[in-house]
Amino acid sequence: MIKVKDIYEFIGEVSPYEIACQWDNCGLLVGDTEKEVRRIGVCLDATSETFNSAVRHNVDVVITHHPIIFTSQKSFTKGNLAYDFAVKGISVISAHTCLDCVNGGVNDVLCDILNIKNTCGVPSEDCKEPMARIGDVNEISIEKFSEFVAEKFETTCRVVKGDRPVKKVAVCGGAGFDFFQNAVEMGADTYITGDLKHHEMLLGKDLGINLIAAGHYETEKPVMFLIKDKLSERFKNTEIIMLSETNPIDFIG
Repeated sequence: MIKVKDIYEFIGEVSPYEIACQWDNCGLLVGDTEKEVRRIGVCLDATSETFNSAVRHNVDVVITHHPIIFTSQKSFTKGNLAYDFAVKGISVISAHTCLDCVNGGVNDVLCDILNIKNTCGVPSEDCKEPMARIGDVNEISIEKFSEFVAEKFETTCRVVKGDRPVKKVAVCGGAGFDFFQNAVEMGADTYITGDLKHHEMLLGKDLGINLIAAGHYETEKPVMFLIKDKLSERFKNTEIIMLSETNPIDFIG
């Protein structure tokens, strides 16, 4: 019978914890390394929804992208998700920026989905490995390319139209504007991320760079299906399930 430590070690092979950004919190954040595992749950976030799904399916360990414990906490009481998972005996392993940075992780998956070719990493000052990716697409207008992105991620994009067509595209899932300047210096005419703040959009407009905000959930969820597949390949006799999870954002109007 496999144990939590076996899952922890495997996730560390897929996305080495040591390449996470210094400010991040990755690894086994809740649980017991020696607990036996019969069923594994996979989700983007540890929420009340995914917790209830894990309980319903009698999951022993949950793999998340966003850390269940991110900032310092002085207490863990009923209603705190980390406490609730622990009480139910469900371990939680989180692979956050290590999965963003690793080859084949979040941003390489996005490049594959969007047919971005000849990719390489965008340098990062805060992480040991590049997080964002940059590569080439066949020249296309920002209007058509934005429609393509929205279709691929089944979402509605917020778009800043620059002063040039789309040819050199940089990508960083989630809230990834930190690498924008480095990407521009590498020749990016278009930058795709999940979230954009108003002042970030103004900067893109001033520089004539196309910006696409395709949604935090939408740009990070795809990699979790890859994690599920990798777990299924390694642990063939263990049930792996995608926990019930919905985008917290609704689009109205």
